[in-house]
Amino acid sequence: MENFINYFNWTIFVLFVVFYAYQAFYLIVALLRKPVRHTAGKEHKYAAVIAARNESAVIRYLIDSIRGQDYPEDKLAVFVVADNCTDDTAQVARDAGAIVYERFDTEHVGKGYALDYIFRKIEEDHGHEGYEAYMVFDADNLLAPGFVRAMNNEYDAGYKVLTSYRNTKNYGSNWISAGYSLWYLRESVYLNNSRMILGTSCAISGTGFLVDAELIHSQGGWIHHLLTEDIEFSTDCILHDIKIGYCADAMVYDEQPVTFEQSWKQRLRWSKGFYQVFGHYSWGLLKNLCAKRRFACYDMLMTLAPAVFVTLGSLLFNGGVAAWALYDPRSMREVLPAALQAMGAAVMNGYLTLFVVGALTTYTEWKKFSCSTLKKIVYMFTFPIFIFTYIPISIVALFKKVKWAPIKHQVACSVDEVCRENA
Repeated sequence: MENFINYFNWTIFVLFVVFYAYQAFYLIVALLRKPVRHTAGKEHKYAAVIAARNESAVIRYLIDSIRGQDYPEDKLAVFVVADNCTDDTAQVARDAGAIVYERFDTEHVGKGYALDYIFRKIEEDHGHEGYEAYMVFDADNLLAPGFVRAMNNEYDAGYKVLTSYRNTKNYGSNWISAGYSLWYLRESVYLNNSRMILGTSCAISGTGFLVDAELIHSQGGWIHHLLTEDIEFSTDCILHDIKIGYCADAMVYDEQPVTFEQSWKQRLRWSKGFYQVFGHYSWGLLKNLCAKRRFACYDMLMTLAPAVFVTLGSLLFNGGVAAWALYDPRSMREVLPAALQAMGAAVMNGYLTLFVVGALTTYTEWKKFSCSTLKKIVYMFTFPIFIFTYIPISIVALFKKVKWAPIKHQVACSVDEVCRENA
């Protein structure tokens, strides 16, 4: 029995390494190679699109950061869809200089439906103005100076879809907001940046992305309405051989939850959404991978497959063996130590791996986010704990029916204030 336990756990370890070793290679690439940068020969015309639901506290600051960009005013318009709002979000956005459409639809709820609505309105009412691409933001975002010009450089290079460097307004609030922040920073620098360098496809992460207007038109609007419309869109792009680029110099700030209740609800939706996308698209990715041998399909499959289940499988198996051993005195001396040791090793290996990722990200991006040195150090140690909380969330998401729900944003500050703190 002891040999079987060791064999099982060794198999789990090997599978994990085989599946995700490429991400270690990504890390090395990001450390050794400079980000890809292009220089535009033309200033393209964009529509900044904001989907907002009861965001009157923060939306003005985002619009100010867009209108304050070093980019010609006649080539950058701001559109807001006030989606099922019960506050004065629409009026605040109008006063800040945005073109606002109000949408009321309690049956089709979610960001995907709001985006489809505003894209159609822009095409119907402003199609003659010739917007070449849309830049999509959440109402709590802030754009760093130079965001639009940096995105224009990469769009001009031929990318029809682009993602950006995702930073956080409230990194230092507590271990929860810091956990989110480190994950997004790592995703930007050590996943998307490496993908861009290696010439494979990146992935959209929620907000701060660009999509070509003709692409939206050719699809008949925004057609992605699963709980995680961003990852669904990314997967669909990869299946249709549309390469998503990454702009390292375009920084967007957003606000992260600070309570575990908020975080639980949000990540429960994300986990459910990943399952939905996996269920809808995994077979297509697998067929595409086998037929065309496109690495981006493998990368997306590994992104959709919940890695926490590898650790969870080990813990459940060894926990079950340990429980059985407690009721069988003959097995206790031999089996129980082996099971407990394997469980401890799984947790420790997972913690150390995540700690290294968080520590490296903190070190290389140290000047990009603001809080005390002590907090930055402490949050490197709490980062693995934050990621471990995905295990119960992922389990609940398998069985619980989940609906889209808004997250209330309250960090109301200007981009100048955030930039001063990070200077």
